[in-house]
Amino acid sequence: MNHPTSATGFRCRLCDAPLRHTFADLGVSPLCQTHVAPDRLAQPERFYPLHAMACEHCFLVQLPAFVPPDEIFGEYAYFSSYADALVRQAREYCEAMIARLGLGADSRVFEVASNDGYLLQHFVARGVPCLGIEPAANVARAARDKGVPTEVRFVGRESAAEIVAAHGRADLLVGNNVLAHVPDLHDFVGGLSILLAPGGTLTMEFPHLQRLIEDRLFDTIYHEHFSYLSLASASRLFAMHRMTVFDVEEVASHGGSYRIHVAHEAAERPVARRVGDTLARERAAGLERIETFTRFADEVARAKREILAFLVDARGRGKRVAGYGAPGKGNTLLNYCGIRTDFLEFTVDRNPYKQGQYTPGTRIPILAPEAIRERRPDYLFVLPWNLKAEIVEQAGYIREWGGRFVVPLPRLEVIE
Repeated sequence: MNHPTSATGFRCRLCDAPLRHTFADLGVSPLCQTHVAPDRLAQPERFYPLHAMACEHCFLVQLPAFVPPDEIFGEYAYFSSYADALVRQAREYCEAMIARLGLGADSRVFEVASNDGYLLQHFVARGVPCLGIEPAANVARAARDKGVPTEVRFVGRESAAEIVAAHGRADLLVGNNVLAHVPDLHDFVGGLSILLAPGGTLTMEFPHLQRLIEDRLFDTIYHEHFSYLSLASASRLFAMHRMTVFDVEEVASHGGSYRIHVAHEAAERPVARRVGDTLARERAAGLERIETFTRFADEVARAKREILAFLVDARGRGKRVAGYGAPGKGNTLLNYCGIRTDFLEFTVDRNPYKQGQYTPGTRIPILAPEAIRERRPDYLFVLPWNLKAEIVEQAGYIREWGGRFVVPLPRLEVIE
């Protein structure tokens, strides 16, 4: 396919077309999980452009890969086990797939980007042989401590062949919130094809593009997420590697995600009707018209104004505002909106790995959750809005002193 050169010099990582159209320009930002230690507060940080673009040919939304993956994921501060909802969903998924595929002691389940074993631990408990494949060594250690065998590797064609030589192929191959994290989509999916047994099933979850656009979820754009996918773009990707998306579910994770079920083309799995229905819904929502993507920047700016208007008003009335959580999405929001300690005095996080550090770029102190009771803020600003139900329940005690929750997205909401 011959395309003229883009003025930006960047090309689509799916179809190699030039990238010409802005989806969301969020300025510059540090890597979202590079929290600042107290002894580094006087040191500079590295900032990178956070400018998402849309391909007018295959409609993949993407960030150029300014940072190599080993710099981002060599040591990682995100541990899934600290989100109760994710652990519960993982257990439910495990039970459903064991029943659906008849998995047992003679089966193999592999997970790529397996994090701290929050999902595979449920298969281990049911006696199903597992292997986690996780690039972050510190997170992999936590998985091994749970009894989940884990290799510290990035997945690509070469590493996949080595894993198969050592462990065989997977009857169930799992990848949750990883497809967006790989800059070389074709090497990664080529590796998945090698890892998957001829009659095996691959499931992948990823936040889907229609929900991101409709709910203005600009904070899910950060350097660790290289690609933002629809079902259509994901189906194109797997088809290029002789794999078929034969089923799709919509799940609540991360504000709205797809769980796709994929098999080798040669397996000739019947394609569920809801695949076609979902593709039709995406077309009706304009996900194959470039104008849908170029309009998104106006919605992002509107959301920023709403968030800042609330904070300016609250602080002007003498109210104290603290954050809850220090997720990657929160750091995009804080940096793009210019929210620092003048608006948000501190934030808290259940993850001990983050406590005692400072948010990247904005330098807001990250404390243990006990600080909420000690300091009694008037508002608790919920940065991981996708976990708002869990957080409102856990921190409901703020109502004792008249405290209220603020959820910034999809629409700013104050919860009494």
